Amino acid sequence: MAVMKVSPGETRLGWIGTGVMGSSMCGHLIDAGFSATVFNRTKEKADKLLSAGAAWADSPKAVAEASNVIFAIVGFPADVREVFLGENGVLAGCSSGNIVVDMTTSKPSLAVEIAQAAANLGVHSIDAPVSGGDVGAREARLSIMIGGEREVVDALQPCWQAMGKTIVHQGGPGAGQHTKMVNQILIATGMIGVCEALLYAYKAGLDLETVMKSVASGAAGSWSLSNLGTRIIVGNFDPGFFVEHFIKDMGIALDESKRMGLSLPGLALAHQLYLAVKAQGHARNGIHALHLALAAMSKIDWKNR
Repeated sequence: MAVMKVSPGETRLGWIGTGVMGSSMCGHLIDAGFSATVFNRTKEKADKLLSAGAAWADSPKAVAEASNVIFAIVGFPADVREVFLGENGVLAGCSSGNIVVDMTTSKPSLAVEIAQAAANLGVHSIDAPVSGGDVGAREARLSIMIGGEREVVDALQPCWQAMGKTIVHQGGPGAGQHTKMVNQILIATGMIGVCEALLYAYKAGLDLETVMKSVASGAAGSWSLSNLGTRIIVGNFDPGFFVEHFIKDMGIALDESKRMGLSLPGLALAHQLYLAVKAQGHARNGIHALHLALAAMSKIDWKNR
């Protein structure tokens, strides 16, 4: 199956999902010279893109009918299934030769299912979840983990380069999603360490910003510490990535681990702790809101300390 040339000014892009990350990502593609047709369940969330020149469509199917390459970044696997495989989904509006790209963090098995359904229609399918949060999306510094045909991945280079900094083809359909699970497992257990360390520093009477100067650039340094640790210190728990979506990701990783016969007790612990975060009312906060749940266990009112 021949692969189209993808280039600004010639290729018509579709974009589904204009939330915290999707709006910035699509915006970068428009800035790179691509025309875009967009859809979101809440139209108001697409206003910024519409003001930048994007066209509006009333369904994922209508987006596909107006586009050569269709991207989506939505919430949960059920949303992915509806967007791509539903009656008014992307594949229902695709023509042979189109390319569909799911950038949602979703189930590897669903990525394979979408790829098979797409192939039956003569359509190319790519799974390309990302890491970097709202800041990475805003600054076009995302890490993009890609599964699918190499030739298609290469054809999409102008799009990847507009959105990300680290662009790696991991293998066939589903490989991008499996790689994102590796990413989420690393973050899940790492966030426990970030939050517990800052709580320790606080109870020891240390100046948290001064502590960060010592530890963030040493062996204990990490993206989460440098980026989310600083938000924790000032009490900013706005979402770069929602707690409820992170719980979803950990659930996928645990299901895949069970299927492969792996025991991952650290991930299981993190999953349970984040369920507590959600139960405390922080489902729509950023994942660093884990700190609030751990602080509460020690009777520390972090926001009013």
